[in-house]
Amino acid sequence: MSIFSVIKLALISLARNKTRSILTALGIIIGVSSVITMVGLGQGAYWSVQDQISKLGTSLLMVMPGSSSQGGFHGGAGSLTTLTDDDTESVSRDCPSAKYAGSAVFTAGQAVFSGQNWSTRIRGVSENYLDIRNWNLEEGEFFSESDVRTGAKICVLGKTVVDNLFGNINPVGKRIRIKKIPFEVVGVLEPRGQTGMGEDQDDTVLAPFPTIQQRIMGITNINLMLVSAISDEAVNDAKDEITDTLRRKHKLSETDDDDFTIMTQADISQAAGATLGIMALLLGCVASVSLLVGGIGIMNIMLVSVTERTREIGIRMAIGAKSRDILIQFLIEAMTLSGTGGLIGIALGVGATHILTTLTEWPTMVSLPAIAGSFLFSAFVGIFFGLYPAWKASKLDPIEALRFE
Repeated sequence: MSIFSVIKLALISLARNKTRSILTALGIIIGVSSVITMVGLGQGAYWSVQDQISKLGTSLLMVMPGSSSQGGFHGGAGSLTTLTDDDTESVSRDCPSAKYAGSAVFTAGQAVFSGQNWSTRIRGVSENYLDIRNWNLEEGEFFSESDVRTGAKICVLGKTVVDNLFGNINPVGKRIRIKKIPFEVVGVLEPRGQTGMGEDQDDTVLAPFPTIQQRIMGITNINLMLVSAISDEAVNDAKDEITDTLRRKHKLSETDDDDFTIMTQADISQAAGATLGIMALLLGCVASVSLLVGGIGIMNIMLVSVTERTREIGIRMAIGAKSRDILIQFLIEAMTLSGTGGLIGIALGVGATHILTTLTEWPTMVSLPAIAGSFLFSAFVGIFFGLYPAWKASKLDPIEALRFE
């Protein structure tokens, strides 16, 4: 028989058993659509986080206290209290590659206004914080160097805090309380929305860092130093200068480890990218299990089909069909089921990613490699799991097959 005749017979057989064919392909449809959707979620989160990190500015450096080690216990970065505002002033003064340097402390607290309260992140920052973070004000003004120096009780609110405390009231000029301390609102930050990991950047209160440091937290150290290099190309020079300045200021010998950690925007991007890349891979692997299950389903149905069509196979072999023709026919049936299921799964997967983005505002990205990979894998599943039933059908003895009841 010609290959075209075999293909025609395979398609006729599938069309004759529409319900069974649809149920057989269902496992592949679910598997392919799951892979595309899960990978889309992972990729969307990855690029969303990368976009948020890029908004920090490629010239940004973050200096954190180092990690502590005592009695066999090792704390994480920031577990020491080695950074102070004097360090920030030294960096600003002695590092020519640093354009801005600012101190920061952070905590959480309840902000209260006229009977309304909202739990939010409280950040004490320097007057150049918005310049370092490339952030703008929507209304009002930011605090000045004089306000920072005197520890003024003023603050700037993120949009989420404004919405939950003030509603439609203009907050500028009003007073809120944080841990019973009154703060005058002098400005509102331009909305930035959520990060790729779901953190609301607008859920924050900014105030002069000495005010938060001394009145709210009762500490003398700072949690973070933010530095902006004079240019993207000067980031590495700034990092070296900061290292030399802080080691000299902290009187560290050549054999002493740094008691601080410096991270650049590239370091942050690489660390976040590695974590999210692993998450996307795990999501894809989990979803791929359903493709494997779909392949097993194809094999089971095809084995049942061989049993049901034993007499048909015997008749065809008796009138001249060769074992190769039977093998090819059953393989074509399996590949058609998996290939069609793969195409339908692609359409459903792409549609699901768009629906998720619309309904949940979760970032997704349709991945062409995931589409191609899942379709090729579904085709492979059809060949792999269809091979044994096809081989079994081709090895039937015509006489025994004709006797089958």
